[in-house]
Amino acid sequence: MLIIIGGAGRVGTDMAKALRAEDMDVVLVDSDSRAVKNAQNLDVLVIHGDLTTREKLFEAGIGEAAVFVAATNSDERNLLACSLAKHAHAELSGNKEKPLLAICRVRDMNYIEEQNEGKLQEWAKVDYVVNPLEGAIRRLHSGLRSSAIEEVIPFGHDAFIIELDVTSNATQVVFQKLRDVNKKIEGGMPLIVGLKRDGEKSLVPDGDFMLMPNDRIAVATTGLSSFNRILHIFGHEATDFPAEPRVAVLGANKIGQRIADDWLQSGATVTVIERDLQVANSLSGTDIGSHPKLEVIHGDHLDRDILTEIGISDHHIAIAALEDDLASIAAALLASDMGVSRTGLLLYDADLVKVTQRMGITFAVDRKRVAVDNMLAQIHTKTAGGYAILSNIPHIIGVSMVVTEASKLPGKRVVESSFPDWMRVAFIQRQNTTGNWESLRPSPDKTLLEDDRLIIFCSPDRVADLEKRFKV
Repeated sequence: MLIIIGGAGRVGTDMAKALRAEDMDVVLVDSDSRAVKNAQNLDVLVIHGDLTTREKLFEAGIGEAAVFVAATNSDERNLLACSLAKHAHAELSGNKEKPLLAICRVRDMNYIEEQNEGKLQEWAKVDYVVNPLEGAIRRLHSGLRSSAIEEVIPFGHDAFIIELDVTSNATQVVFQKLRDVNKKIEGGMPLIVGLKRDGEKSLVPDGDFMLMPNDRIAVATTGLSSFNRILHIFGHEATDFPAEPRVAVLGANKIGQRIADDWLQSGATVTVIERDLQVANSLSGTDIGSHPKLEVIHGDHLDRDILTEIGISDHHIAIAALEDDLASIAAALLASDMGVSRTGLLLYDADLVKVTQRMGITFAVDRKRVAVDNMLAQIHTKTAGGYAILSNIPHIIGVSMVVTEASKLPGKRVVESSFPDWMRVAFIQRQNTTGNWESLRPSPDKTLLEDDRLIIFCSPDRVADLEKRFKV
């Protein structure tokens, strides 16, 4: 399958790497000569030119392409490129060929609303628009539950993958086979779906695998309340999270407003600090502005006197939501210095995520990584939705597959399903009698039902094998 990606920046190149790991044909197009040069070391065709010109789309092979992704930093440029790509594809391939799937990265939430209302496809010919903000906010919210978790990936319906290190204090589990440990731990051993050891390749561990201190692991779990149990098992100090936390949001821009709304919905008391009076007043005039647990303060988030006056040290969490990464880091560090125990960031620069962890920031989310995951989920149309790349365990991914009659799995127990060792089922997601989805642990005796969605972890080069196994 040929996939053309417009934009050879961080998002475009990360997508190209992930797709090449699945042995897909990829073409990158970018008008920035520096970005083109940096992408030359990838195993893809890189074309220097304007993706909004028909000539360059022809050169990229738009007539044979199955997917076109516009991932530049300009919403308008991405929308225009998708529309032109659709027209150029139809011109070359004819109406009998399968339509081109067009995916567009956007930042303006107005375009998301246009898609939700079914209008965007009509006027822009875009099949999917991706804005990673909501997913990034969910990851940040979950990650702030503990300072020992390096990454949290929500898979919906209360299902999470958390990434953390195994410490030498994990005496219950290290230097023992996972199969043996499972019998000793009350409630069973948490399900490890991916593991990386220094100097070795990432893998999906089986029952004969023996954990060692400093192993990096990805653990499947349901419910935020389960995090502390996992932390304790793998040698970390678990701390109780308040039922009704006090949260300070530094910045009242659109991102800050979404973060504030997210925490208000979970029962938190929120203080928003904004130095621009007009922006602060704008928040006060929104739907959440009259919320009884929201206080909007006009003032400088770097002014110690103002932070002292509002009682910043009495807040459990401080989240910086500024447009500039460095300004956000400075604001979070000051809040931490003044006594806030948990600090969070949404960042554009992936390199700064690891840096902020070393600085003592509790949890930072790489917005571009979330964008990549969201776009890959749309590209993999044969999956049931979820697709994620593990952050700290390279070459292990999570995908969602549907249980159908064609797969011959309905009615079988998990233990009878003959799933190979190279894959691991992390969750069974199922609609209950009320129509709501729930996430279940894939215990050996659990019976699979038709239309169940299985969240499966494996190496990217096994995705084609998964599709064959599930007859998609």
